[in-house]
Amino acid sequence: MQRLETGADQTSRWMALVEGKRIGLVVNQTSRIDQQHLVDTLLALGQQIQVIFAPEHGFRGTEDAGAEVHDGLDDRTHLRVTSLYGANKKPTPEQLLGLDLLIFDIQDVGARFYTYISTLHLVMEACAEQGLALLVLDRPNPNGHYIDGPILDTAYRSFVGMHPIPVVHGMSIGELAQMINGERWLANGVKADLTVIPCRGWNHKKKYVAPIAPSPNLRTERSILLYPSLCFFEGSVVSVGRGTPWPFEVLGHPEFSIGGFQFTPTPGPGSAHPFLEGQACLGTSFQGISVEELRDQEQLMLGPLIVYHEFISRQIGKPFFLQNGFFDRLAGTDQLRLQLEAGLSEDAIRGSWSEGLKAFREARRPYLLYPD
Repeated sequence: MQRLETGADQTSRWMALVEGKRIGLVVNQTSRIDQQHLVDTLLALGQQIQVIFAPEHGFRGTEDAGAEVHDGLDDRTHLRVTSLYGANKKPTPEQLLGLDLLIFDIQDVGARFYTYISTLHLVMEACAEQGLALLVLDRPNPNGHYIDGPILDTAYRSFVGMHPIPVVHGMSIGELAQMINGERWLANGVKADLTVIPCRGWNHKKKYVAPIAPSPNLRTERSILLYPSLCFFEGSVVSVGRGTPWPFEVLGHPEFSIGGFQFTPTPGPGSAHPFLEGQACLGTSFQGISVEELRDQEQLMLGPLIVYHEFISRQIGKPFFLQNGFFDRLAGTDQLRLQLEAGLSEDAIRGSWSEGLKAFREARRPYLLYPD
């Protein structure tokens, strides 16, 4: 069996592109070659790193979801760190000045609302506008084995959904970069000077367990597999377990009286002020479902969304959706919210996605680097 190698692992395939260049890196804690960070590898080889660009959660991956990431110096390497999740999310011309090459190497989890792919989009756009080459070192997608969910309506485009793709798109970050370029999704139809170094020994059906937590509240293989289904609840009055040992492995609400599981969100690493902090929540634990069973489902879990919406909105008569419209931005459409409010069945909701998913499968085909 061929050993799995990420794009970063294959230094012989891309080091010649880096030699003698003034480099910027879009990286975080997942950007590793075996046990060594990509930054340390490049420094050890004498490469000219000018700046590190940090996405949501920061360069070291310790910041809360949605928390502003600040510019500064990295304590370990003393390199300049420029935030792409603060005053600006797109690199400015001034921030790219003097660079010859930008390298993007971040572990994704395959959900449209995971913001690293929005950072990728804006980095590609900035590179295209400034005539700067971009090298993407690809990594496997732990949810790359299926495609599901509503296609984003561009009227609901936001940083948690920038592309007309389904919630679960079944593409690696390198494949998605090629699709963004090929479909001319960048502003004004510009195209980035893009090079992708594919993984070896991986395909879309091959199981992949991220060796390092890609963000503070996706700590386990189970949470990464559940994330595409449970993240919808972030637009609701239901807790997804932030501030507990089981983020994205449990659901709960103080008045969900049919739940047999109980937890109380409290502040901690990655959750300084968790939703429903200090309130005893009743609900559901998904820890009894094996990761094999979750993988084998190959579809979003709609059942919990339907059950919780029905109980909270109808049985206790309280609003289920937050009033800030975040649920619609996560769904990429208002259709899913309207379907839940109308009491549609799971089959009816899934049926409404079928034509869009069929068209997307065809559209993505030319950009695939790995077998389905």
